[in-house]
This record gives sequence, structure tokens and C-alpha cells, in this order.
Amino acid sequence: MPKVVGRAAALAAVVALGVAGCGKSDSGDGGPAATATASGSGYACTTPPKAPDEAQSQALPDKASAAGKTFVATVTTNCGDLVLELDGAKAPQTVASFQQLAKSYWKDSPCHRLTTSGIFVLQCGDPTGTGSGSPGYGFGIENAPASGQYPRGTLAMARTNDPNSNGGQFFIVYKDTELPTDGGGYSIFGKVVSGMPILDFVASRGTPSGDGPPAQPLSILKISVTEKKA
Repeated sequence: MPKVVGRAAALAAVVALGVAGCGKSDSGDGGPAATATASGSGYACTTPPKAPDEAQSQALPDKASAAGKTFVATVTTNCGDLVLELDGAKAPQTVASFQQLAKSYWKDSPCHRLTTSGIFVLQCGDPTGTGSGSPGYGFGIENAPASGQYPRGTLAMARTNDPNSNGGQFFIVYKDTELPTDGGGYSIFGKVVSGMPILDFVASRGTPSGDGPPAQPLSILKISVTEKKA
């Protein structure tokens, strides 16, 4: 199961993350439009669809398809849209994989883990929502920061202790986070450019255990990816 290692006592443990979505118009971070609740303190999200029973097995794509290019991914969730910028110059294999999986692999895929203490991330990318789903391939680390610093809005890959276990699961940092660099760190392949209020809302609702499925479900309904022209 791909995981994100925490600090402190959690250095021996790994953190797998997931998301289920909400949305709201927001002038600060460019969040998508959605209907606020009667109290005005939250969001109205649609009921997430049933997750697939199993993940589709695929072949690792050629990184040449993404090398040296920048892409924009629009992630439609049950709470609104997240817009991501993908850096194929710094993480070509990761971005090529994301492009391929975006076509159908993540359809109706719930984000399965939220962490709210020590590290602050939402992990998604396992279609089954169990944290154990895989596309059937793995690849190595790209563009991991030597400092272990992952700023708010960072998009990075989740993995096991095996540095070649990157696959379909990824995480989004909703609050500046420091992660261990032992084992090579975690591949940064992009950033959120619009929709952070969705993640803030999901994070604000927490998780019953402090580290597990978010209390406010967020599911990826579909993803479209286009090349960003200069």
C-alpha cells in the first residue's frame, strides 16, 4: 500500500491518503462554484458514486510523451473542480503515468485518506478506495526535494518503502508539510492552481481517527488533461 511517512513517532509508519469532494466559489484560491449550506459555513456536495470493485491493470507508459512539457489537468469531483498544473520537465515519468490513468482509471475514484496531525495531506488515486489498488506497474522517484519540504498546494506521489513503488496513488498537501527524506522522498510532479478551498473544507471536517477516510467524502468523477501552450 503506497504511503506517506510522517515525522515524530510516525517515522516507522506510513500514511496513505484519499479524497472525496466539495466545492464553492472563492475569490482567494479560485475554487469552483457550488451551493453553500443554509448556515453559510460549509459546502453542499453531491453523493459520491460507488467505487469500482477493482483497479484496472495497465502497462507503464513511455515518459517521452510528457518530457519537457507542461500540462493542465481538470479534476471533476463530487464537490467541484480542482485544476492542476503538471510538470513534465521535472517529472516526465510521473506525468506520463498521470496522463494515461486520467483517461479512465480514476473514474468514480474516492480519495481514501486524510491526515490532520504532523503531516497535512489528502491522498487519492486508488479507484477501489481501500488504499491497496494499483495500476499494475511501478516506477522510481522523480523530483523529490532534498529539504523534505512540501508546500501547500503541492501534488506528489505516494509510495511504499520501495523507491520504485510509485504507481497510481498521489497526495495533495493542504498545509505546509515536512516529510522524511530517508529512502529518497516523494516525487513532486505538479501543483494545484485552482480549487484549494475544496481541500480546505474537506480537511476542516477532519476524519474520525485523525488519520483515515475523510468525514466529508471526496470522489474523482473524471479528469481531463491538456498540454499547456507557451
